[in-house]
Amino acid sequence: MTDGPAKGHAWMRRIGCLIAALCLAGMGGLAGAEVPDEPSACWPQFRGLNASGVSADERPLPVEFGPETAIWTTPLPPGHSSPCIWGDRIFLTAFDRDAQQLETLCLNRLDGAILWRRAAPAAAIEQVHPISTPANATPATDGRHVYVYFGSFGLLCYDFAGVELWRLAQAAPPTPYGSGASPIVAGQFVLLSCEAPPRPSLSAVDRRTGKVVWRQTVLPYLPGYATPVTWTDGETVEVILHNSVGVMAWRLADGAQRWWVSSLSAASSTPAVGAGRLFVAAYWPGGELEDRVPLPPFDDMLLRHDENRDGKIGANELAADLPIVRRAQSGDLPGAEIRLADVFPFFDTNADQQYDRAEWDRAVAFSRHGREHGLLAIRPGGQGDVTSSHVAWRESRSVAEVPSPLLYGERVYMVKDGGIVSCLDAASGRLLYRTRLGAAGAYFASPVAGDGKIYAASHHGTIAVFAAGDTFRRLALNELHEPVFATPAIAGGRLYVRTTHRLYAFGTVQEND
Repeated sequence: MTDGPAKGHAWMRRIGCLIAALCLAGMGGLAGAEVPDEPSACWPQFRGLNASGVSADERPLPVEFGPETAIWTTPLPPGHSSPCIWGDRIFLTAFDRDAQQLETLCLNRLDGAILWRRAAPAAAIEQVHPISTPANATPATDGRHVYVYFGSFGLLCYDFAGVELWRLAQAAPPTPYGSGASPIVAGQFVLLSCEAPPRPSLSAVDRRTGKVVWRQTVLPYLPGYATPVTWTDGETVEVILHNSVGVMAWRLADGAQRWWVSSLSAASSTPAVGAGRLFVAAYWPGGELEDRVPLPPFDDMLLRHDENRDGKIGANELAADLPIVRRAQSGDLPGAEIRLADVFPFFDTNADQQYDRAEWDRAVAFSRHGREHGLLAIRPGGQGDVTSSHVAWRESRSVAEVPSPLLYGERVYMVKDGGIVSCLDAASGRLLYRTRLGAAGAYFASPVAGDGKIYAASHHGTIAVFAAGDTFRRLALNELHEPVFATPAIAGGRLYVRTTHRLYAFGTVQEND
């Protein structure tokens, strides 16, 4: 009977994970889905259950790890999608550059073997940022089917054996950066945000048939890249989306708009949901003082660049390399610097392709003072514009651009470029600490948590592990020696990390202990 306590603990852990999974299913994210034999082996979409980034499993997770200690590793074509996990299956998307082919891959979670791969019927590949890929969207699953999105084609639905069940073709978003949002499963729908001109939209697709049930047009200031989340207000499930003009909520059942909070943002990160609030990193380029590059006065510009002496600065006269924002902590990655020529229309208010004194002065003011941004704590609910009444607190410093905030316990964590981590009290917004993780450079992956530990992956391939709590305690810095863009996943007592060329499984426990 010496193993009785261990078996009892395992049984209680299993029941606890099952309850957690069923509770989250009731919120809409997994309604009607099958619970896997091991409920903790479930990370069914981008950042797991309702994009929380938090594992429901209590099993110990690794602290120190690297390529030589992996349980298994599988070479993969490039892609920035994160692992989507259900039971013994892992789903990913990828892009074979040589063949110019987009793929959905299914792996065995126990040993990393590729079980099947299916090509997407894309006629052409969407334009993307130099550091991006056309396989960015993380798949989503309801336990029976897997749903994948490629900006170059649209939505595809497969069963777990790789049989295509339906497809919904959509035009590629006409942006220079490509698509970024991932689909999610909510009740009977697959939800997909495609925030790109000329008709940005949020769509609810019947997950059984692939037919669009409702579609709402949103009018963002800029393209958005955030994944939707769900929130239950009484008996009503709401779909919440962070876009470039704020945070908006629609009723899941029919798409009727409920409320919104106004806030200009690059809209690259997904809200964290919990503790009766939404936590949204509303980042704006130049929002941080260290990122601003002050422009010279108008008269100085005329002396240097007004070649035709008309008293204005034409777009063709502007120095092509004149910066207005320089992401100080991002290193030399493409896009780390925003040049004035790139954003010329934002200050050219009469669209005549030249700056007069008033327009130039507006650009100068922005370069020196930026625009307000912040981590917002929002009380969901209400009707109409609730900006003034439902923003509980705002933190305006060290706001992450791409990584989503993490709510873990009673604290909110942000990780931004430079490896700067901020920890705030979720209820009050009080800053508990702000420090450096010890891994510099850009950060694209969102932090994830489990077993009292938080994992933050840098672009350079360093994964910092630190303890949850009111004070910072770094546990390890682990080098994978390859760039990391994809957010890690946690399932079944293992940490799954995708680099640019492979997928790793790390863990400290056996699969069925």
